[in-house]
Amino acid sequence: MRRSFKFLLRPTVGQEQALTEMLRDHASLYNAALENRRDSWRDRKLSATYGTQSAQLSAIRAFDPERQGRWSFNSQQATLRRLDKAFAAFFRRVKAGETPGYPRFKGAGWFDTVTWPSDGDGCRWDSTPQSGGGTRVRFQGVGHVKVHQHRPVLGRIKTVSVKREGRKWFVVLSCDDVPAVPLPATGAVVGIDMGIASFLTTSDGEHVENPRHGRAAAERLGAAQQALARCKRGSNRRKKVRARVAAAHGKVRRQRLDHAHKTALALVRDFDVIAHEDLRITNMVRAPKPKPDPESPGAFLPNGAAAKAGLNRSIQDAGWGLFLGILHAKAESAGREVIPVDPRNTSRTCPECGHVSGENRVTQEKFHCVTCGHTAHADVVGAINVLRAGLARRLP
Repeated sequence: MRRSFKFLLRPTVGQEQALTEMLRDHASLYNAALENRRDSWRDRKLSATYGTQSAQLSAIRAFDPERQGRWSFNSQQATLRRLDKAFAAFFRRVKAGETPGYPRFKGAGWFDTVTWPSDGDGCRWDSTPQSGGGTRVRFQGVGHVKVHQHRPVLGRIKTVSVKREGRKWFVVLSCDDVPAVPLPATGAVVGIDMGIASFLTTSDGEHVENPRHGRAAAERLGAAQQALARCKRGSNRRKKVRARVAAAHGKVRRQRLDHAHKTALALVRDFDVIAHEDLRITNMVRAPKPKPDPESPGAFLPNGAAAKAGLNRSIQDAGWGLFLGILHAKAESAGREVIPVDPRNTSRTCPECGHVSGENRVTQEKFHCVTCGHTAHADVVGAINVLRAGLARRLP
């Protein structure tokens, strides 16, 4: 298995300055490569590729040794590959008829990660005790940086990345061949129904509360955003307020991540098989299309956009996609089975007689079958149907 290990860095003042300069110079390389691709196609109808741009790196490093020459050649190639992937995704969206989203230039605050494709080439992870004690990681042009290693690193280190989040710095190790640690079998199976009122409901009737971290922090985030909007661009006060906004968003992100990890771990420990709805969250949070008024050219009819916007915020605040990704990773490590199933009609199908009707779901919480009269909580009914569909997929 491949797993990532993320640790907090504790750089000195000089090392933090060097890390900031490294991000700045890699962003400059990214933007220059993007400009080269754009101009090559616009002026000569030629597509610049990763291969041609990578071949020019040696000349760039020799021309600008103070900025580009001091960093790892390996990491700069990874930055060019990052741009190449952005263009590959752009062309894929064009062919699929989706909104293309042409790759953008990266400002100083929008380029926060540098990657080394292999440990030992421009960077070195060293967990052996140093003279100062503890784990360190060495980056070319920066030096040996202290690492707060809170858990052991398993497997073989494949790539190393340094990441800036607000005022904090992290190192991320992507490791291959991480061994699984199977948990003892419990013999239990469960289906889960994702929701807004409850974060999830199990087929056993258990409801996990939705913490709504984003809504709880909305007032604090709004005040910080308003203060940022009043600051003059380029001022020192704006930098301080922007850091406060980033810290507020970071806290919400960590709270949401912590809740997802704890909820997924509880499910993986208690159940051998977990069935869940295969949700298309991107489609669920799309804004409704405008409705032109046929009687008034240029005017539009109400389309429920305001209500849909509130629902979209609630879905994004719940973090279903984040939770399901963590659930699959933990289940794989523990030797559990996770089965995604089609979510259509799971909360409209009677688990007793099998009748499917939108009228069966009387309210958000109440389910009442119009055929057999079965009554239950609507989310529990959905979870039961998800479990049955998941178990049916397991049959040979």
